[in-house]
Amino acid sequence: MNGFDRQVDGTADSENIEREPVLGSSSSKWTLRSSFVGPQGIRSGWSMLIFTVILVVEVLVTRVPVNLLLHSMKLNLSLEAWSPAIAAGILALLVLVATAIMAKIEGHPVLSYGFIDKCGLSRFVLGIAGGVAALSTLVLALKMSGWLIFDGRALHGKSAWSYGLLWGLAFLLTALFEESLLRGYLQSTLTRGVGFWWAAVLLSLAFGATHLPNHGESPIGIFSVVGAGLLFSLSLWLTKSLYWAVGLHAGWDWSQSYLYGVADSGQVATGHLFATHPSGGLIWSGGPTGPEGSIYVVPTMAIIALGLWIAWSPRRVSIRAAIAQIPPGLSSEAMFPIHCSKIFQSGQSVPAATSPDDRK
Repeated sequence: MNGFDRQVDGTADSENIEREPVLGSSSSKWTLRSSFVGPQGIRSGWSMLIFTVILVVEVLVTRVPVNLLLHSMKLNLSLEAWSPAIAAGILALLVLVATAIMAKIEGHPVLSYGFIDKCGLSRFVLGIAGGVAALSTLVLALKMSGWLIFDGRALHGKSAWSYGLLWGLAFLLTALFEESLLRGYLQSTLTRGVGFWWAAVLLSLAFGATHLPNHGESPIGIFSVVGAGLLFSLSLWLTKSLYWAVGLHAGWDWSQSYLYGVADSGQVATGHLFATHPSGGLIWSGGPTGPEGSIYVVPTMAIIALGLWIAWSPRRVSIRAAIAQIPPGLSSEAMFPIHCSKIFQSGQSVPAATSPDDRK
């Protein structure tokens, strides 16, 4: 069972989650044990603290050897391009280890925090395609408005292919690291304490805070990062997995940094296919922040969210589930094909309830 099935359970309604009882309430009698362990196991606050401590210890233990490794790679021109992918891969591995330890302690499968989905591969591919398409649309809008200027190709031949693949790997691992960290175990555990959307808001704000030190970041840029966190949370809420979020995150970042050579949260990557530069007012062009710092990013993200809701909303899922129950001889599959075990479902049986009133 997916960890998010226990929370969202097909209805995509976070309010159905059985939250931990408040200590001292009439329904719970306080004991020393109850301060640490509730009906659902270790209380969410302590679980998050243990997870955080494990991560901190991992970072402290590996910091020196990892820094030495990355420094030596930067001194070697043939290995320097690999350093972003290696660094992101190590961070993703540390999160995986911490998640595995907590999963073992709490008796859950390690993949149950967002990575059990029969349609995971198709969602991942759709996410990548959506990320590239969305960022390309944003860049096109900026170009047509005169806020982004293309200076021509920066890479050709073998260099273009090698940098494209290396940055693709780096951003895939970065997306895996960030989504696993903020919308994997922490999202699942914090949901037990405060509910899905409060957890999503808090972790999205934390996601935005991690971008504050970036040179060239802007208020709109931070707003877009927080908005992206909520967008990824919406995909988790609807699909009960992180595959689409990881794909879109990777596709978006790869398109910014490599394909179009624009700044990503204030940082410009070395080795990009096209050379570009912003032109005009910061609120429109994004300036040194990149397209994420442009006001154009707001409608872009709104359109993505709308597309998510249209594709995987509870009502649409229920309609497709009902169609799937029609005997094959009566089903109009040629008119309404359903692939990958009904791709618009979340991999589990879908209840008939389609509205908050029905689910009460």
